Amino acid sequence: MLQASKEWRWLQCRVQNRLLVDLGDELQLCTPYRLRQLTADSDSSPTFSVEEAQFYQNVFDYLCSYSVWSEAQCCQIALNATAAKFHLLPVQAKSWFFRSYTGADVLCNAVVSLKSKVMTGECLIVDHEREASLCINLTADFKLDENISLEQFQAIKVLNDRIHPVLVSNKVSIRA
Repeated sequence: MLQASKEWRWLQCRVQNRLLVDLGDELQLCTPYRLRQLTADSDSSPTFSVEEAQFYQNVFDYLCSYSVWSEAQCCQIALNATAAKFHLLPVQAKSWFFRSYTGADVLCNAVVSLKSKVMTGECLIVDHEREASLCINLTADFKLDENISLEQFQAIKVLNDRIHPVLVSNKVSIRA
C-alpha cells in the first residue's frame, strides 16, 4: 500500500502539459489535468500538505472498502482525486450531458453514477457543495454524447440532481 509521504511532490511537466505526482523512487503518476487547468499553488507549494495527505488516505481507504479495485488502482484514483480537489481551478457545471435522478434512494456514497444519453459511467465525488459536485470519472472512455468522451480520471462538475446512486449489485462490474 502506498501511504502518503512528505517526500511526495507535485510537478508541473511542461513537456507533457500535465500535473504529475512524484512519489519518489523514480515513480511518477501523470494526471489528466493540463497546466492551464491548475491553480497557482500547485507550482508554488509542490510538497504534499497534511490536508492533501489526509484526503488521499481517506479516499484510498474508502475505495479499498469496496473490494473492487486493486490497491494500485485505489492509489491511482485517490491521487487523481487529490489533484482534482486541491489543484484544479473552479469549473462550471456541465450537467446538460446527464439525465436527472428522480429515484428515492438517498445518496450516501462518494462512488456514484452519471447517465449520459449514450451510457452510464461511474464517478467519484471529490468535492460536494450544496448545488453541485466535482467528480472524477472512473470509467474508461465515458461517452457523454455521440462526439464527446470524458477520459478516465478527468474531472467534471455536475448539479447534484444529476447524480445517481450506484447499486451495490453493480459494483462488481466497475473497473478503474
